[in-house]
Amino acid sequence: MKPLAKLVIVGGGTSGWLAAAMLSQHLKREICDIELVESEELGTIGVGESTVPPFVTLIQRLGIDEAEFVRATDATYKLGIKFVGWHERSDSYFHPFGVIGKPIGNQDFYQCWLKARARGDAGSLQEFSPCHVMAEQGRFFHPTKARNTPIGGANYALHVDALLVTQYMRRYAEARGVRRIEGKVVEVAQREDGFIENVKLANGESVAGDFFFDCTGFRAVLIGKTLGVESIDWSNYLPCDRAVACKTENKGPLLPYTRATAQPAGWSWRIPLQQRVGQGYVYSSQFCSDAAARAQLLRSLDAACIEEPRVIPYITGHRRQFWKHNCVSLGLSSGFVEPLEATSIHLIARGIDFFLRYFPDRDCDAALIREYNRRMTGDFEEVRDFIVLHYAATAREDTPFWQWCRKIPLPDTLRERIELFRANGALREGVDELFRASSWQSVFEGMGIQPAVWHPRVENLDYAQIADSMKTARAAIAGMVAHLPTHEEFLQSVQAG
Repeated sequence: MKPLAKLVIVGGGTSGWLAAAMLSQHLKREICDIELVESEELGTIGVGESTVPPFVTLIQRLGIDEAEFVRATDATYKLGIKFVGWHERSDSYFHPFGVIGKPIGNQDFYQCWLKARARGDAGSLQEFSPCHVMAEQGRFFHPTKARNTPIGGANYALHVDALLVTQYMRRYAEARGVRRIEGKVVEVAQREDGFIENVKLANGESVAGDFFFDCTGFRAVLIGKTLGVESIDWSNYLPCDRAVACKTENKGPLLPYTRATAQPAGWSWRIPLQQRVGQGYVYSSQFCSDAAARAQLLRSLDAACIEEPRVIPYITGHRRQFWKHNCVSLGLSSGFVEPLEATSIHLIARGIDFFLRYFPDRDCDAALIREYNRRMTGDFEEVRDFIVLHYAATAREDTPFWQWCRKIPLPDTLRERIELFRANGALREGVDELFRASSWQSVFEGMGIQPAVWHPRVENLDYAQIADSMKTARAAIAGMVAHLPTHEEFLQSVQAG
């Protein structure tokens, strides 16, 4: 073997320092040196303020105390996302984390609910989601501390300040031996076989390594400019290509969910933190100018801005290869699938998870690279399909943007999921996917896609058993949630330590 003795992360920000934290936790400094090169001159985008439940698991795996992390990153808790005006202008629906209902007898709850709806039960699917019921009442409690209760199947993520997360991960990584080097990369040297040998900085210093991570954002200095890996463009599926973002004062109750509101040429987000609120407008430059987007954002704010709104252009898609030679791309240098479902940090962590799983030596066996690229491509395509569903299933025709969305060409994988679901509520689920049954069911239902019939096996149950079980479950969830602390009260207990 020719073990990797030195890893070099080029670029800081969330992707660079999260990678440094994860690598430093898994690799002893006596075995492998880790250096991170970043330039204060370049700065970071630092907009991402929302996460998905695997991020909480990641914090735990890193040995970080969750309460300490919440205090350090101005975090709040997130039970899901409320989508306003996506299917029709006047409607809304909720994408909750965690389970929706429990099996009745040996039958899937959703299938039982379909039969109950056909028999006249007017209750919504989300009445059986602990996360949705908590979110609607502005309450929160750790599901892990309430196992075997009506809310035990709930799950949660965090809203965080991205810059504070970066600073936290930097402290974590440096405490474990990661060395930071200040400098702007001006040249990348390659060996005859194309592998990267070193990066040269503006001050003349060279940083050599056995393996490199490209965390240079959309500039993609290593994977794109040096190694020539092109991007796969998904703009035919996802129309939005710009965002205007700002921070506002925190007014009103701290709601434990993200709000995504459909707008004339895209959608706006509202993410509450403890000290402020992150707000922004994601839009398509084909249907909206920067000035019009900024004006629309300012009209929709529910509090005063505490900073000047800034426009952030982005490209939707991913690199044809995430790993080439001795370089893995992470974060924006690897791709971007817009922030609607808050998957950016998750995909960074997955990139490091898979690297550790297929950890190479200095020769970087081609089989490891192929499998890594296959898995990362699958993750990106799963996220793409889930987000496309939010747009393509709209019934809106009130603006040119939404008219365009109704004509989006569906990826074959998404078309097959929709057809399968429409048949009798069946779901195609792969291995280790981010979005599970409750996520797909919630968005399908919210966007007006419903099964033609329920699964025939449900007929094995007496309907009285289904009705009684649903009545009991609905009352149990509502009853327990009514006695939980509010989200703000829970945060105050975390702050008090």
